[in-house]
Amino acid sequence: MDVGRKKKLSFFTIGLIFLLSGVEYAVILPTIWRYLQTLDAQPYFLGLALSAFSLTGLLSGPLFGQWSDRTRTTKKIILFANVFEIAGNFMYFVGYSKWLLLSSRLVAGIGTGAGSSIFGFLTRSTAPDDRATVFAAVMACRQAGLLIGPAFNIFLRLCDFTLGPFVVNKYTAPGLFMCFLWILLQLVVIFMYWDLPCLEGVKAQESSTNKSRDGESEQGLAEGKGEEDDEEKPLIGSQELGGSYGSVVTPDPTRYHSSAASNATLNHVSPTHSPQPSVTNESSSPFKNFSITREFLREEVVVLLAAQFITLFNQTALETMVTPMTQKYFGYGELENSVMYCLCGVEVIAGFLFVRWLSRRFAERVVLAIGLTICNISAVWCLIFLANPLGDFPWQLTEFIIGVFLQVLGLPFVAVAQVSLFSKVTAEKTQGFSQGVRRSVGGLATILGPLWAGGLTENLYVMMGVMMGLLALLTIMLAFSYDRLVEPATDKRADGPDSCG
Repeated sequence: MDVGRKKKLSFFTIGLIFLLSGVEYAVILPTIWRYLQTLDAQPYFLGLALSAFSLTGLLSGPLFGQWSDRTRTTKKIILFANVFEIAGNFMYFVGYSKWLLLSSRLVAGIGTGAGSSIFGFLTRSTAPDDRATVFAAVMACRQAGLLIGPAFNIFLRLCDFTLGPFVVNKYTAPGLFMCFLWILLQLVVIFMYWDLPCLEGVKAQESSTNKSRDGESEQGLAEGKGEEDDEEKPLIGSQELGGSYGSVVTPDPTRYHSSAASNATLNHVSPTHSPQPSVTNESSSPFKNFSITREFLREEVVVLLAAQFITLFNQTALETMVTPMTQKYFGYGELENSVMYCLCGVEVIAGFLFVRWLSRRFAERVVLAIGLTICNISAVWCLIFLANPLGDFPWQLTEFIIGVFLQVLGLPFVAVAQVSLFSKVTAEKTQGFSQGVRRSVGGLATILGPLWAGGLTENLYVMMGVMMGLLALLTIMLAFSYDRLVEPATDKRADGPDSCG
C-alpha cells in the first residue's frame, strides 16, 4: 500500500477517534444526572462524575505525550488508551452504585490522554501553514460526534431488557453502546492506522535520493561504494537538512542535491564515517536540553494556556448548569436535552467549518480575538438574563436560546486558534509532551468548571460573575501580548534537528 493511501486511512482513523469521543460525551451527558438520581446520589455527585473523567485525562495526557515523543509512535499508545475507554464504559453500564459510576468515569478518562499523542503526531506530519485547517477538521469530527450522539440517545432511551444479570435501560444503555463502539475502533486502529511521520520522511527522502543520484551520474561521479553510502545517507540525514517534519513534506531538491553530492565525495575519502550515531542519540533523546520553565513560562505560551483553561472552565460550568436549569424552568427530560445538544452540535460544526475557511485568510491571533469577543458578549448576556430569567415562559426560553447560541458560537474560534498557535510557539520535537500539558490544563478546567457550577446552581450571579471576570482577565492578557502571538523562527522553535528514529 502506498504512503498516500496510508496517510488518508490514518487521518480517517483519527477522525473516528475524535468522533467517538464526541458521541460518548453526547450520549452520557443528557442522562447522567437522572442516572445518578436513581442511585440515590447527592446533587454534588454530578460535578464529581463529570470532573472525574477530566482528572485522569489530565494526569495521563503528559505521560502518553512523553511516551510518543520518545518512541515517535502513536499506534500502540492509542490501542493501549482505548482499553481504558472500553473498561470504563462497561463499568458505567454495570452501574450498581454511585461509586462504581464515579469510578467508571475515572477509568474511561485515562483513555482521553492519547489525544496529546495524536496532536503531537498531527503537528509533526503537517506544515505550519496547514495546521489550523487540519486541527479545525479534527475538532469538527468531535463536534460531529456531539451532533450524532443525541440521535443515538433517542433510540437508546427506548432500551428496556436484561442481559444476563445486567439491566439495560435508558441510563445503562449508553455505557454498553460506547463499550461496543470502542471495541470496533480497536480493530479499525489495528488495520487502518500507521505511524506516518517516518513514512512521510522516507517517501520524501527516497525522492530526493533519486534526484541526487541522477545528478551524480551527470557529473560523472564514481559509483560503487560511494554511491551505496550516498543512498543510505539521505534516509538518515535529510531531517537535519529540513529541520522539522513540516519541512520534510516539502524538501528543497536543490539544497538536497548539493548536500548529497558532497556527502558522496566525503565517503570516498573516509568511507567509515557515518552520522548515524549522533542522529540516533538525538532521536532517542527528544528532551535533551529541554527546560519546562523555558518552554512554558514564556508570555505567549502562558496566554494560550490561559485561553485553554478559561474557555473550557466556562464551557463546562455552563454545561453542568444547563440540565438542572432546563429541568427547573422548562421541564425538559432526556429527549428534550438530547435534541438541544443535537442543535448545538449543528451550530458548532458550522462554526468549525467557518473557522477553517477563516484561518486560511487571517492569522490565528485574529481568529482568537474574534472568538474571545463573542465569548465576552455571551458572558454578559448570561449574567443578565440567565442568572435570573425575566418574563414568562416564551421570554425565558428565548433568553436561554440566545445565551446558549452565543456561548457555542465562540468556541470554535478560540479552540482552533489557540491549539494551532500553541503548536507553533512550542518545540516540534516535544509536541506530544507539550500537547499533553495543554490538554492537562484544559483537563484541570473541566474538573473545576463542573465543581464550581455544581456547588452554585442556586447562586448563579456568583457563578457567572466569576466566569465573566475570567474572560475579562483573558481579554486584557491577549491585548498586551497580541504582538507575541506569532510563529517564531523554525530553528528556534524546533530547538535543534528532529528525527523520527
